Amino acid sequence: MDVLQLDEQWMAQVAVIAASGDLDMLTAPKLRDAVAAALKKKPTGLIIDLSTLEFLGSAGMQVLMETRNQTPEIRFAVVADGPATSRALAITGITDIVDVFSTMDAALANF
Repeated sequence: MDVLQLDEQWMAQVAVIAASGDLDMLTAPKLRDAVAAALKKKPTGLIIDLSTLEFLGSAGMQVLMETRNQTPEIRFAVVADGPATSRALAITGITDIVDVFSTMDAALANF
């Protein structure tokens, strides 16, 4: 059974969506919905934290790219560290387009 848990928090005007579990074709719509809900609140920035994700599939990476394309007016970043996330993002070239940080502190320091 694929499970994705999401938690939305705010650091001042920056929305942070933390994802844990598996982000694949079955669970990607849940992240897409969470991003849409956060963007309706008009943040000045958005961080998606994948640091505790166990699996990142292509559908999850597609949501990241869609989010990047939907948010040209605000700062967008991803927190990813480890082979399940950062390696996949680097191999696909997403790290060339989206700001990816290894820790939440590093991401917040750049906002």
